[in-house]
Amino acid sequence: MRVTIDLSASFKAYDVRGLVDETITEESVRAVGAAFVDVLGLSGQTVLVGGDMRASSGDFTAAFTQGATSRGANVTQLGLISTDMLYFASGTMDAPGVVFTASHNPAQYNGMKMSKAGAVPLSAETGLEDIRDAAQAYLDAEEIPAVDEPGSVELTNILSQYSEYLRSLVDLSEIRPLKVVVDAANGMSGLTTGAVLGDDLLAGLPLEITPLFFELDGSFPNHPANPLESENLRDLQAKVRETGADIGLAFDGDADRCFVIDELGEPVSPSAVTALVARREITRAQAEGESTPVVIHNLITSRAVPEVVEQAGGRAVETRVGHSYIKAVMAKEEAIFGGEHSAHYYFRDFFNADTGMLAAMHVLASLGHQDRPLSELAAEFNPYSASGEINSEVEDKAGAAERVEAAFTDRDVEISHMDGLTVRATDGTWWFNLRPSNTEPFLRFNGEAHSSEQMESVRDEVLGLVTQG
Repeated sequence: MRVTIDLSASFKAYDVRGLVDETITEESVRAVGAAFVDVLGLSGQTVLVGGDMRASSGDFTAAFTQGATSRGANVTQLGLISTDMLYFASGTMDAPGVVFTASHNPAQYNGMKMSKAGAVPLSAETGLEDIRDAAQAYLDAEEIPAVDEPGSVELTNILSQYSEYLRSLVDLSEIRPLKVVVDAANGMSGLTTGAVLGDDLLAGLPLEITPLFFELDGSFPNHPANPLESENLRDLQAKVRETGADIGLAFDGDADRCFVIDELGEPVSPSAVTALVARREITRAQAEGESTPVVIHNLITSRAVPEVVEQAGGRAVETRVGHSYIKAVMAKEEAIFGGEHSAHYYFRDFFNADTGMLAAMHVLASLGHQDRPLSELAAEFNPYSASGEINSEVEDKAGAAERVEAAFTDRDVEISHMDGLTVRATDGTWWFNLRPSNTEPFLRFNGEAHSSEQMESVRDEVLGLVTQG
């Protein structure tokens, strides 16, 4: 008896991600391509399709194209692209699209990140579930009926336009010479770095780039393409120290996130990067006549972020974690910039979408227009002691959070439930957040305080309460 794939195993809140040939197959992708056209009403319109360097991305691109054209859409294939290249194409061409990628996940995974025209995100609440259900119906029926006039297919390469656009947003031509080590982790930044920061397509910049693992290889032979894990930064840190570089950049597999390493080989927190870029963007917006530019940050970035924003004359708006939430608030508030603790950085000038490369360019510009080393520059945006994210495995996540809240209720604190449990001291000296994982039995703790002793005290008390059950 034929077994039909259950798409609920691969459709997540913001994207699609699954095991190749198990929870995501060419058959299921073909059905999703058809459903994408049906649900969004795209018959006779253009749909953009591209993929990363994973072994299955080419076949999945072809399958999605087949499904989409069978339902009347005209597909423009973008070839090898990073995720932010899809957002660029969707924004500039005002067309919906999909990129096949599993971001930082291991080689056996692949998935889809989708957007509506103008790089507007698709999430479970804004159409992704409807696409899943329509595709599931096609799979269950074992048939995708073709329309009378199937769509066409054309190929285009947007790397040059993407590179030129990013360079138009941040001018690096007049910075002091910088030595830069870039770890592409065999992901898509191995293609985009030379195009944007090097001289592969455009005039050279005052950057001496030392490449690490630029060969596009979806098997990730050197280390996983997940710079959020500290062990995956070790090669970059060692090369920065060895070469005496000014800065190191680490991108994830689909290059929508960028992590920064200073000249000492130490990580620069994404909160510090958020604050640094926010100040640059506020200054630029004010020079263009915007009185109080808005910057978005999620609730577990450092308190230094809203402080820097307000000191610079901007207005900080806090949101819950997750790119679809931030993008929605970016659009609502007409924000110039947004940042997350996970090194996702969003720009109004980039269609409210996230791009690791543009964030890297802002850091390079800030570093290159002054003489201090990056460690000193970043220190002014990193005044507090942070715990980093700590995962505790507990089966009763709700019960653990309730224990913690009960222990802090009678203290001089403010309590919020916007995204998990957030407790802040009313005197502003410390805060913490507990967020449940949607897919694993984890509670994720993030905390910060004015001193390491205070942070450790709060951390140890909270984690003790979490695990005592």
